[in-house]
Amino acid sequence: MIEWISAQPALFWLCLGGLLLITEMLGTAGYLLWSGMAALCVSLITWILPISWPIQGILFAILTVISAVLWHLWLKRRKLSKEAENLNQKTHQLIGIHAVLLSDTENGFSRVKLADGSWRVYSNTPLLAGDKVTVTAIDGITLQVTALKQTISGDDNTLTNDR
Repeated sequence: MIEWISAQPALFWLCLGGLLLITEMLGTAGYLLWSGMAALCVSLITWILPISWPIQGILFAILTVISAVLWHLWLKRRKLSKEAENLNQKTHQLIGIHAVLLSDTENGFSRVKLADGSWRVYSNTPLLAGDKVTVTAIDGITLQVTALKQTISGDDNTLTNDR
């Protein structure tokens, strides 16, 4: 067996790369992917160029480190989309949504209709039914809202919400 491996280094590296990639598919979270790819590259290089075993081992180690570092740099630069950040937090996707109050606020609480559901909302300022609000935060199942746009009326200096 050792003689066969010594005579066919390209097949050895091909088998090792395949085993590492198969093991990676069992769930090692990327740890063996780059070693498997490096082994496949060494297999290709040893098939084209006859190089000694120590050089093959050094080449395998260098390619593994280079590919892992490049992968790490690529992941670091990659920006996650806002949808991906909130993938498992569906309620956080409501932040920034505009809605209309269904009733006047009582002690800061009211309700809005979003999609096919009614949501409890809280506002620090008193608001009237029909006021347009924007969702600014989520607290459990309560949406924190603020008035969408407020202007000061010229005659009596009262705040009115644009509808």
